[in-house]
Amino acid sequence: MCSIIGYSGIKNAAPILVRSLEKMEYRGYDSVGIAIKNDSMINVKKDIGKVSEVKNNLNLDKMSGTIGIGHTRWATHGKVSKKNAHPHYSNSGKIAIVHNGIIENFQQLKSELKLDGFKFESDTDTEVLVNLIQKNYDETSNIKETITKTISKLQGHYTFLVIFEDGTLAAVRFHEPLIIGVEKNSYYISSDVLGFIEKTDDAIYIDNENFVIINDHNLDIFDFKGNSIKPNITKVSKEFADVYKGDYAHFTLKEISEQPKTILQAGDDARIEEITERISSARNLYITGSGTSYNAARISKFLFSNFAKIKIEPIISSELPFSPDSIEEDSTLIAISQSGESADVLDAVRIAKKSNSKILSIINHPNSSLSQESDSVINLNCGPEIGVAATKSFTSQLVILYKITNKICNKCMNLDWDKVSQCISNVLKDDSNIKKLANEIKEITDIYVLGRGIHFPIAQEAALKLKELTYIHAEAIPAGELKHGPLALMDSNVYVIIINPDDETYQNTLNSANEIKARGAKIIGISNKNNEVYDFWIKIPDINEELYPLIEIIPIQLLSYYAALEKNTDPDYPRNLAKSVTVK
Repeated sequence: MCSIIGYSGIKNAAPILVRSLEKMEYRGYDSVGIAIKNDSMINVKKDIGKVSEVKNNLNLDKMSGTIGIGHTRWATHGKVSKKNAHPHYSNSGKIAIVHNGIIENFQQLKSELKLDGFKFESDTDTEVLVNLIQKNYDETSNIKETITKTISKLQGHYTFLVIFEDGTLAAVRFHEPLIIGVEKNSYYISSDVLGFIEKTDDAIYIDNENFVIINDHNLDIFDFKGNSIKPNITKVSKEFADVYKGDYAHFTLKEISEQPKTILQAGDDARIEEITERISSARNLYITGSGTSYNAARISKFLFSNFAKIKIEPIISSELPFSPDSIEEDSTLIAISQSGESADVLDAVRIAKKSNSKILSIINHPNSSLSQESDSVINLNCGPEIGVAATKSFTSQLVILYKITNKICNKCMNLDWDKVSQCISNVLKDDSNIKKLANEIKEITDIYVLGRGIHFPIAQEAALKLKELTYIHAEAIPAGELKHGPLALMDSNVYVIIINPDDETYQNTLNSANEIKARGAKIIGISNKNNEVYDFWIKIPDINEELYPLIEIIPIQLLSYYAALEKNTDPDYPRNLAKSVTVK
């Protein structure tokens, strides 16, 4: 959710911290701040805004000192304001903290600290945490004891990074990501490999319920009981260093445009073989995800049942805690997550594991928390996705689900990935009508997206993209359900997108379009075949019927992007959203 970075070494810390925060801004962008140890003081500068704005306004990268911490925030407790921005001082000013996650019992802790004379300026749980650390440090004068005593009082999921006045850094992980980049005479403490990959590809992935203390260029790792843990240094894939926009105006457009290539890279044959064997022998099969990943999970239900003749039950990750018994004993759960750090998905996995379920995951970050919880992993291999709204990761997820299905059914589908790649390229090249349509819809308030069968999950993904990027109310409707309520919404103020390739659903969906048109609504048809009922036609290429979902989502991604530009919203960083949703 938020991004955390720390540095301890021989270089000037501030420019390193600022550069790292720029790399990780997709994780949070409400406010920015850094704290630097300089002589006997900890200096903090912070404000609301993007990293570039705050950097320029406050000269963040000009601060002096070789030890520091930094943060970009995505608000959870307290509104977006300077006082709520991180880092936060303790009352003494001798300790500062940056924090990701939620301290669930912070109100109780705050009341107790007030009785001890502590005062608070912000609305955050983070300021409570740093003062609890100060209280424990005042009592123990020992940083290791301070950390163990502090974490024993905390409820919730969190990672935090603390700088003490003597220059010691301490970092704690509890169900939120924490990675150490290792370079000669330097350590980088981060919530994401992007925070240090430009500097080093040597990394230590801190295990859950571990904490780190760095002092005088020495690094020590402990478990929550205080036992020493031996560091394990691994190599990080350099592909995650490639986060430049190049000639593109936004990461979102770059990532949409990369899909002809990324769909050819998704998964690998050995992993497909391994997971297919596990799925084929599964007693009961479930699949889970959140947001875009859940829409991919919905597609799998059609693929598995229609082609592989296997029953699979999609479950929204955030709903599983409220029906944990829905996962039967000794089942298999497929978990889909771009980041591998989504809190809801990780919770769903942990619930499934209590039922002795096997976990198969489809992720883009091979060393993520989800990969560590899984029995088998398939990588999307689509490279870093910085735009908050998922695009290339969605189509890569679909490719893997298609490949698994085809393996189970002994290649019963004709999956010509080169042709799919070419079809996507053709849609991307011919976007002039989409740009015109984006201008047409920029002032409207409601869009409905209709689809039937396998196209309905694509309608859901289309509605999600429009909501995320344009802030237009968009709702997906199963085309056959119009007469059961939604038809009452249709009038001359409404635009309806009809996902309608020429397959077995075509004529029935066309009938639905005519019913809508009769009520005065404007029809946007996404199809390989034009029809007079469409007020606007977005053409997609002809391809095998089962592969249309991979093609028909592309014009919606483009439409959402261009409409965002028409509305002067930032397509890379939509309001109120973050890329890696690591809090519930």
